[in-house]
Amino acid sequence: MPDLITPTTTMAIVAILAYLLGAVPFGILITRALGLGDLRRIGSGNIGATNVLRTGNKRAAAATLLLDAAKGAVAVLAARALVGEDAAQLAGLAAFLGHLFPVWLGFRGGKGVATFLGVLIALSPPVGLACCAVWAGTAAITRISSLSALAAAASATLWLLVFDQGLMLFLVMVLTVLIYVKHAPNIARIKAGTEPRIGAKS
Repeated sequence: MPDLITPTTTMAIVAILAYLLGAVPFGILITRALGLGDLRRIGSGNIGATNVLRTGNKRAAAATLLLDAAKGAVAVLAARALVGEDAAQLAGLAAFLGHLFPVWLGFRGGKGVATFLGVLIALSPPVGLACCAVWAGTAAITRISSLSALAAAASATLWLLVFDQGLMLFLVMVLTVLIYVKHAPNIARIKAGTEPRIGAKS
């Protein structure tokens, strides 16, 4: 982690604002606006882009993916520009937690993959883009979104070493553990061979 030099009060404000940004449930807002129904009652009930895709609307899924990634990136970039690098990492963590545990939805949110990638891209573009490449490559081969997410998250630590970004190690480890915890049911289905493929409808 970078040296913590920002005053505690400022860091608390950054964390709260980043959390609230991360907690915006774009998947639900987009599907509701397009008349696609309540996303929480479709497919897996997850609020992320993969479940939006199960509605059959690829544009809605793409918009959800981009906006969920953007809220992580915007939180990081705004905190870095206005406060500093220590606040940027905190903002990334807070935005990620906001997506996983949004106050607006009773703290039942998504699995954080797009937001995770957005945070990484903003903190270190080479690391973030390398993780995106791992996701895309795994998805192309397996057609399983959750497996792609797990592979991308697992690779993040390796890319930190490759691109000499050791100051991000603690944050990335925390985010990776949370992604694996949120994907526990998916991991069980992958092992059982019952995990649905990308684009499969409920």
